[in-house]
Amino acid sequence: MKSSIRLVWLITASSALFGAANAQTETSGCASVPEIETEMRTVRTTAYSHGEADHLKYGRKNAIGTPLKYGRIRSAAADWSRFPLGTKFRLLDDPQTLYVIDDYGRALVGKETIDLYKPTLSAMRKWGARHVEIEIVEWGCLQESLRILKPRARKAAHVRRMVSAIEKQI
Repeated sequence: MKSSIRLVWLITASSALFGAANAQTETSGCASVPEIETEMRTVRTTAYSHGEADHLKYGRKNAIGTPLKYGRIRSAAADWSRFPLGTKFRLLDDPQTLYVIDDYGRALVGKETIDLYKPTLSAMRKWGARHVEIEIVEWGCLQESLRILKPRARKAAHVRRMVSAIEKQI
């Protein structure tokens, strides 16, 4: 039963996210994923830290310029065409912590991988790479993702790929 629910969700979510993403919410004008019975998904996760050499130039800021979060609400990075900016989720093994997609990274584009922010390099290394089950609490906004990414597209190929994928969805 659980696997059939998961399959129904995957089909429904894929269809909603990639096929019917032009459904509009009345308040935000953002593409929304319709209510579905369950929003569970197994994803590959990795970890990143502001202390990594390729992150030093950004400091403790995420892609939208706000501080990276680590507490009951934590930052995460993903391909915004797959997990739009603002997507909120929980790890089933840690249901009291809420993660929010507020960052992206070159290595994530084109992948179903979510990068979890860790405040130290040792915590990042300890996490490694894991397949975990997550619960999507709320989908983010494709239009807002596009608004932020589009001006950056001329500077980076991975951003152009996300922009192109989002434009095909909306």
